[in-house]
Order: sequence, then structure tokens, then C-alpha cells
Amino acid sequence: MFVTAIFNRRLLIVMCTLLCTMTIAAAEPIRIVALGDSLMAGYRLDSKYAFPVQLQIALREKGHDVIVANAGVSGDTAAGGLARLDWSVPEGTHAVILELGANDALRGHDPVKTYEALTKIIAKLKDRGIAVLIAGMKAPRNMGKDYVETFDRIYPYLAEHHNVLFYPFFLDGVAGVADLNQRDGIHPTPEGIAEIVRRIIPSVESLIGLVRPAAG
Repeated sequence: MFVTAIFNRRLLIVMCTLLCTMTIAAAEPIRIVALGDSLMAGYRLDSKYAFPVQLQIALREKGHDVIVANAGVSGDTAAGGLARLDWSVPEGTHAVILELGANDALRGHDPVKTYEALTKIIAKLKDRGIAVLIAGMKAPRNMGKDYVETFDRIYPYLAEHHNVLFYPFFLDGVAGVADLNQRDGIHPTPEGIAEIVRRIIPSVESLIGLVRPAAG
């Protein structure tokens, strides 16, 4: 009986330790990095209106314990995002919202080069065990039919080929809407950011769903 009592006591200690560890893991906030260009950075907006800040607020209001870091750099291309990936997405990151390529299209970059850079970004993130949500972009319609069709195919193909979550168009519901964009017609106003957040929330919640089992 003495041996049994010792065994039961040790078993209880082990179980308590495991439960405590699981509680700590479950309590850890999910760390999301919003990796992108000026659309992420909050070009010409007060920092409180930038997409990552507003997304974090909206997610917390829905009960998600998250930290959304702003890794947006104005003017950045897909190749630029790849070059700074290691320091833009620090250790401890659970998920990344990838929004790059708009500047590639505006500058008429070869879609193949954009595709290759985005492919490398996704591969590196997946190798690190980081969940990815890729936010699609669309080429300006004045770039010509062949360019537009080739560029627009990049994002759905990447999502399918790499088996990552996909939000078809980051500026859905905002692009071309004068009241939701600044004077340049490209960068959203605070109201435009709010609309982007409202529309993308379900996809980000799916991203959180991929992370939470591992985090908790």
C-alpha cells in the first residue's frame, strides 16, 4: 500500500504539472505578423488606424487573445518582403497575413518574379511552422489583358499549391470606392481600413483556428 500511495502521489504530481503546462500554453496570446506594404503600414494614416491595429482590436472584441504586429513597409515589393523576412517575422510568431505584390503590379514587374518571391516567403514560413493567410492582389486593369490575367492568377495558384489559407482580394469592397480611399485613389482611409477588417475577419479567424491547437 505504501508503494501504491507513492505511485499515486507521483502520478498526481505529473498530471498537475501537465495541466499547468497546458494552461500556460492555452493562455499564451496568438502572435500574428501582418507582412505587407503601405496597405499594411497605414500610409498617411494615424498609426491607430493602421490595418494591424484595427484588426487586433476587432479580434479582441470577438474574444480572441491575439497580438497583431505591423510589418508593413511602404513601397515594398514581394522581393523586398522576402529580403527582410527573417527580421520582420521574429521567433515566437504563430501566423502571418501575407499581403505583398501590389507594388509589383503598379511597376509592371514580371509576374513570374513576383510569384517566385512569394513562393519563397511561404515556403520559409511553413518550414518554421508558421501558419499563413495569403491576401490576394489584382493588377491595375490598364496594364493590359495578358498582364492582368497572368498576375491575377498568382495568388489562387499559390494558395492551392502550398495549401495555405486564401483571402482573394485584400482591397475587396474598398478598391474603386472614392469615399473609402484617400485622394490618390489607392490607399484606404480609416473607413476603408474598417471595411477591409470587417470583410477579412472570418479568414483571420480560420487562421487562428489553425494556430490554437498548437498553441493550446
